[in-house]
Amino acid sequence: MRWLVVAALGWMAGGCTAVQLERSGSLASYDNLTPSDGLLTKSQVRVSKAEILAAKTLRIEPTALTAAAARVPFSDEQRRLIKNAVSRAMCLALSERFRIVAPAETADLSVRAVIIHVAPTDATAAGVSKVASVVPSIVAPGVPIPVPRLPIGLGSLAVEAEARDRNGSQKAAMIWARGANSFTSSPRVSSDGDAYDLASAFGDDFGKLLVTAESPFGKISSPPSIARLQASLGGAPKEVACEAFGRAPGLVGMIGERIGLPPDWTDRGTPANEIHPEPAPRVDMKAISALER
Repeated sequence: MRWLVVAALGWMAGGCTAVQLERSGSLASYDNLTPSDGLLTKSQVRVSKAEILAAKTLRIEPTALTAAAARVPFSDEQRRLIKNAVSRAMCLALSERFRIVAPAETADLSVRAVIIHVAPTDATAAGVSKVASVVPSIVAPGVPIPVPRLPIGLGSLAVEAEARDRNGSQKAAMIWARGANSFTSSPRVSSDGDAYDLASAFGDDFGKLLVTAESPFGKISSPPSIARLQASLGGAPKEVACEAFGRAPGLVGMIGERIGLPPDWTDRGTPANEIHPEPAPRVDMKAISALER
């Protein structure tokens, strides 16, 4: 039995995009970060356990992109959706223990994530993989035949994030990197498909780091609360402040992922009255006044 597990892990590693941990300089400090890898994830973490567990309130700053990550040829809408997926997943995960406040309010902890690396998905290869996964069900109806995704054109994501106290002192930090793989990553026919899915995975892992004040890797996680399950299925989040990131796509999103739809087909992102809008273009007030006259 052991050799089967070892073989399965080897196959997964062989069909996974390799992503190196990077340091962009976005963190206040890189001191005392220690390796804490998961099965598919590379990470370095640090956490001041007593201070994190003592905190009760938390605010989430807008997720950002480094200049290098922003140069990846995504549309503005794709970038917004990926950043929002990070923030939404963090908010839902952190709501398990913290009271989430609005960005303008003071809190025991302030959280900020920065996407430092992103590699797009090859939409054509993803489409071929999705078609290939459907063929067995046509040839042998009712017989589950797993078909690995083609190990080419897989996307990846790397993120840095930290939590700071009211004085701006870092109390927890994580550098996180993961690539899509041939066995557990569902292909979406969109260049941002893998990055979008990995964004949610990061947000969940970082949320667990702060909720437990321990690395989320190498241990069995506690089951999510009923409120968290309801929010993941598209219901109202436990914390009202999380509405700023829109509601999870829920069942529609799950179906969309299953059949390979682009993320923006099922995820509406932030609501119209979003708290973190994109910077608006400068308005020439003199020109408006002239028109009014």
